[in-house]
Amino acid sequence: MALERIGFIGLGSQGAPMAERIVAAGHSLTVWARRAEVLEPFLAAGASAAASVAALAAQCDLVGICVVDDAGVAAICRQLIPAMRPGSLIAIHSTILPESAVALAAQCAERGIALIDAPVSGGAPAAAAGALTVMCGGSAAAFAAAKPVFECFGKLIVRVGDVGAGQRAKLVNNALMAANMGLAHAALGAAAALGIEREALVELIKQSSGRSFGFEVYARLPAPAAFSHGAALLVKDVNLLKRVLPEEQGAETLRAAASNFLAAATGG
Repeated sequence: MALERIGFIGLGSQGAPMAERIVAAGHSLTVWARRAEVLEPFLAAGASAAASVAALAAQCDLVGICVVDDAGVAAICRQLIPAMRPGSLIAIHSTILPESAVALAAQCAERGIALIDAPVSGGAPAAAAGALTVMCGGSAAAFAAAKPVFECFGKLIVRVGDVGAGQRAKLVNNALMAANMGLAHAALGAAAALGIEREALVELIKQSSGRSFGFEVYARLPAPAAFSHGAALLVKDVNLLKRVLPEEQGAETLRAAASNFLAAATGG
């Protein structure tokens, strides 16, 4: 599976630095966006612009998708799949339901197209530094073909199983992040009630057994509402995990731990 011509759709806060890394690595990159002005920095860096999703699909061997949710991925794939050539590959970097990835893979297979779900973790700074974690679900052949492209923006790139497995891993990861931030919210609230000076406690915990990445992110916030954009995405992912595992205690424990913080951050 030779992937020489790369396409990318979803040039937002996460997708833009990923696409920038691809073109900076010397790959032939074609991009598409609804608003022409979004494309300008990519064209200046050497990428090409497609007039439509279908036009991009016809030109590319691998197309990465990094839009917000299931609905957005489905809308892109309705235009993408019919126009892609047999032997090409779609990589879904969005976080969606695992079942959605499996259903899209079946549609792709009918046309001789491979699909790999490859959601990412680390945010825009890690994408810009080429240090994202990429959680991949797909065949071993699709993973091997896509990995050189993923290495443009990813540092840890792991195949965790067949299609859908990447999404399952990402949902657990994000629910745990939300839970850790929720526990940080509770812990610093308890510390305030005990009269402990916040900054001193934050420095102490960052070097002690209670530390976590979620705690460090929370401790930098002036207030939960400062994390409103990220919290909205975490709400989506925590809810997706509950949809996948409606009766599982672990999923409910993560949701409950996260709930007070996510409500405070989103105004919910």
